[in-house]
Amino acid sequence: MIEIDGSFGEGGGQIIRTSLALSALTGKPFRIYNIRAKRKNPGLRPQHLNAVKAVAELCNAEVTDIEVGTKELTFKPNEIEEKILNIDIGTAGATTLILHALLPAILHSKKHIKVRIKGGTNNPMAPPIDNVLLVFLPTLEKFGAKIVGKLIRRGYYPKGGGEIFVDILPSELNEIIITHRGELKEIVGIANASKQLEKAKVADREAKGAVRKLKELNVPINIKKEYCDTLSIGTSISLCAKFENCFMGADAFGKLGVPAEKVGETAAKNLLSEMNSDGCVDEHLADQLIPYMGLWGGKIKVTKISEHTKTNIWVTEKFLPVKFEIKDGVISCKKK
Repeated sequence: MIEIDGSFGEGGGQIIRTSLALSALTGKPFRIYNIRAKRKNPGLRPQHLNAVKAVAELCNAEVTDIEVGTKELTFKPNEIEEKILNIDIGTAGATTLILHALLPAILHSKKHIKVRIKGGTNNPMAPPIDNVLLVFLPTLEKFGAKIVGKLIRRGYYPKGGGEIFVDILPSELNEIIITHRGELKEIVGIANASKQLEKAKVADREAKGAVRKLKELNVPINIKKEYCDTLSIGTSISLCAKFENCFMGADAFGKLGVPAEKVGETAAKNLLSEMNSDGCVDEHLADQLIPYMGLWGGKIKVTKISEHTKTNIWVTEKFLPVKFEIKDGVISCKKK
């Protein structure tokens, strides 16, 4: 039984999600205690509860009784079977974070599994679905993953009501090596907003603000504008710099009283900040790739080493016979 202190490092929900994924794929049971102990509302929140239930369904696991607020749980995985998973968070909890808990185990299993998740798709506290579709999945696909991801409906905070669908085919992944950017090819993005904001052209203005900041790069810039029927009014913009050998992303979310042009400029500034380093993998993508590097090995040059990344390394080393090394902004992983 692997023992996990849920208050280690950044002490958030990522420890739970990574532990679930690695337990499901290795077959190793774990006990986690002090769950989110450093947070204002410690213990499991609804989206963490749903992550546990989703991964438990994926691998037919035995789990101790859990509810919102639970601070300790034991998880005993069994075999992963081909199936269709239908998950309803029931709140605006992030669908993308549930996906992050499921995907490493599904890819490792080499089973054909389809996942439908209902909840929030564009949440300021999680990767928006647009970032997943523009940056994260294309990066995994570059190294052999066969994944088709779709946004079915958008869901903003606080009501959610969004839905994503992901079809994961049996895949053979290769070592993840991202150490040289190559030439910048183009900037792509998605500016999105509720239908109620279409008259004010909020998504169009976000895109305009981003383009104004990015035009100095002298590459094609293609930002889609989308207006959607949503339960809650919201808006966000996601950008991706497509290099010859990698993808880098950045996002920004609209707030009441903040001009849409400013939201677009903020996303562009965030992207330029990542690009102005000599890294190839943005701060958020770096921590997302750690479990995959643990499984398949690799080396990535990152723009910033976050606490999330360090914590994910710590968890991954508990489940897999690997050792990570961080030197001069490069994270490498080798088997022990």
